[in-house]
Amino acid sequence: MFKLVSPWPLSPVQKKASEKLFKGLSQKDHPLALMGVTGSGKTFTLARVIEQWARPALIISHNKTLAAQLYTEFKSFFPHSAVCYFVSYYDYYQPEAYIPSSDTYIDKDASINEQIDKLRLQAVAALSSRQDVIVIATVSCIYGLGSPEDWSEMAFEISANQKISPSAVAKTLSLIQYSRNDIDFSVGSFRLKGGTMDIFSPASANPFRIMWKGESVSRIYEFDPLTYKAVRDMEKLRVFPVKFFVTSKARLKRAISGIKKELNEQLSHFKSGGKLLEAERLRQRTLNDIEMLEETGYCHGIENYSLHLSGRKRGEPPYCLMNYFPRDYLTVIDESHVTLPQLRGMWAGDAARKENLIKFGFRLPTAADNRPLRFGEFEAMTEKVIYSSATPAVCELKKSRNFLVEQLIRPTGLTDPEIFIRTMENAPADLEKELTTLKKNNERALVITLTKRMAEDLSFYFISKGIKTHYLHSDIDTLKRIEILNDLRRGKVDCIVGVNLLREGLDLPEITLVAILDADKEGFLRSRTSLIQISGRAARNISSRVIFYADSVTNSMKSAMDEMARRRAHQVEYNRRHKITPRSIQKIISLDTELIRKSKDGAYGLLKENLDKFTSSSPDLLNQLKKDLREAADNLDFEMAIILRDKILSLGGKIK
Repeated sequence: MFKLVSPWPLSPVQKKASEKLFKGLSQKDHPLALMGVTGSGKTFTLARVIEQWARPALIISHNKTLAAQLYTEFKSFFPHSAVCYFVSYYDYYQPEAYIPSSDTYIDKDASINEQIDKLRLQAVAALSSRQDVIVIATVSCIYGLGSPEDWSEMAFEISANQKISPSAVAKTLSLIQYSRNDIDFSVGSFRLKGGTMDIFSPASANPFRIMWKGESVSRIYEFDPLTYKAVRDMEKLRVFPVKFFVTSKARLKRAISGIKKELNEQLSHFKSGGKLLEAERLRQRTLNDIEMLEETGYCHGIENYSLHLSGRKRGEPPYCLMNYFPRDYLTVIDESHVTLPQLRGMWAGDAARKENLIKFGFRLPTAADNRPLRFGEFEAMTEKVIYSSATPAVCELKKSRNFLVEQLIRPTGLTDPEIFIRTMENAPADLEKELTTLKKNNERALVITLTKRMAEDLSFYFISKGIKTHYLHSDIDTLKRIEILNDLRRGKVDCIVGVNLLREGLDLPEITLVAILDADKEGFLRSRTSLIQISGRAARNISSRVIFYADSVTNSMKSAMDEMARRRAHQVEYNRRHKITPRSIQKIISLDTELIRKSKDGAYGLLKENLDKFTSSSPDLLNQLKKDLREAADNLDFEMAIILRDKILSLGGKIK
């Protein structure tokens, strides 16, 4: 089912760890814990466990950047399987809220990244159609989706030689939220010209073409949207809905009936309490939504009616990504010391926000059932679990009943880096000297500050000194973060200055220095766990070292240094016994290009390096190139705009 592909075999330590974990999954009914030092190859060990377990796997990371890195790594390990990416599709998100103290209503406002939305749908489509699936996700996986039964049942199937008219297919596609557009063919649309129909499902990488001869389907094939060349012929095509929240006409009718009933009950409740303003507000808003549902089967904020649409009862867990997995799937919680607290905290924050919306007549009470899973519900849905961390917390050790697999030895023989302590006085100037030396040796560095403002200011200071630097923090969108990290590895950037995104999991072998400013400021960002995790970024290069800039040694600093010294002593002794000479990690720079496309459309987004392969033109290709040219100009990406302009002219196109 899964076939692990790698140019190197498992090390003896990795093999022993994977065998112990597989045995534990087979025999234990509680979570397991893998404690592996940074750079020990935990991902490779887990890939081997997934291959042995031979069931779909869900890997949960605590942020999108690390999820993208895991996505790339697992795609390289399992090139013949479906490795999918499921994270929040919002570039910007302002949730609906009401602030009673100032009588302020904040409508939901969001910017959806269509490329990531497409990848989410592809993940669910893969789970619905095959077994060898690995989904890399963030905590977005515990938030509500539509019913898996409805989503699967509403999928449209058509076969070669089937007798069905193009108009009947078009009508069916409209029911599952596809729009007809014969001019601007894009994701979520279809076009019909004579006896030929093209469908671009967001759940697939390429569009499909259906051809008719009379009333029968003569051919079905997948094609490249740019070159129009057939990729593969198909006997049968299954087209999944455009959105997760879809439902049959019968269920939609029942849902609307349920919404009306609940509305009447809540209106009576408000009126009996003298809350006439709240009653009228709720009546108008809900009736507008009902009208849209009756007309189109969809409305703004449809997720707030998910309980009625799915047929669930009050208090039952919402449908989420885990409902799309079969039984006995494997869940890996990466960097569990951070991810578990995230999973635990999602429900409470959502519930507090919904309470005011319901109390003041902006939403029906069942809107509270559109929520993330409670932690207990999450645990009930994940039977086979592995916690993976270099620094597992007490929680993981307790839940795993001390079933702890240690992986302290790196296949490369690298030991934990040495730590040096320097005073905070003149730290920027001292760092400037360090970075200048690194730059001459073609080496890279990470610098960790306490705040975003400090990261930006220090970044600009280094730039003024001729050091190619970029800051990295949560205000930078997901795909841009990936590009910045890629630029660091390629040498376009010498140093990245960050806050909290540079802690866990980042795999950057070119890093030879990690500098932590204000290491003596006790707190979450300078706790024992954080200091060990940050220092671990320097554990992939033989020349690496760590500098703690501090004016005193805190308990957290001492504990972190003691633990790393213990590990280092163990590693040095292991290398001596086995006659191992440490060497730096060699890793291909391979962050997946489909996650960093320039185009938000995602259907035809063109990468610079792919333009040269197009030597013949078509109207659609020229139109898309012009569209990308306008977008590049709007984004002030003039380098890309010039490349696109030259390509359009070389293909015989004209630019107004």
